[in-house]
Amino acid sequence: MTAALNGQTLHRKNRRVAMMVLSVAAAMLALGYASVPLYRMFCEATGFGGTTQRVSEAQAATVRSVGKTISIRFDGNVDNTMPWKFRPEHTTDTVSIGARDMAVFIARNESAEPVTGTATFNVEPEQAGKYFNKIQCFCFTEQTLRPGQEVRMPVIYYVDPAILQDENARDIEQITLSYTLHRVKSEGS
Repeated sequence: MTAALNGQTLHRKNRRVAMMVLSVAAAMLALGYASVPLYRMFCEATGFGGTTQRVSEAQAATVRSVGKTISIRFDGNVDNTMPWKFRPEHTTDTVSIGARDMAVFIARNESAEPVTGTATFNVEPEQAGKYFNKIQCFCFTEQTLRPGQEVRMPVIYYVDPAILQDENARDIEQITLSYTLHRVKSEGS
């Protein structure tokens, strides 16, 4: 009888361990699926990895220029599947910290068919990302260009004056805003 009880106890313990292992595996799988959106939210909230901030007109209206200037460098790239030419209208600009400014990028579809693209972006140095605020940007939506069409695509932005209070960012003299255009896969692809 003791051997039978020990066998039942061992069976219950094995089942409990198996359920715990299965629960941990399911939690890890769920975390794997959630990691991309969670990482994106983390980067947007903190500026980690050079992720810029997106602000509304109302939020931007509360910010005032502090008189100190900073140099902004613009960079435009296309991935190897994108048949567009893409470049900033001006490579650098000097702006007052806290003041709104606009940069323009020029895109041209070099192919014989309409092409839809989307932009990824980052800011260097990374610690400046959380202070680089975009009010309006072509990067917020997909862009479709007809064959041979050329467009001017604006970015309205400002550098948050809080950058001057951050000991890791206040001595930055130049911020680089870089975009890479990617072709949006069509439904048939």
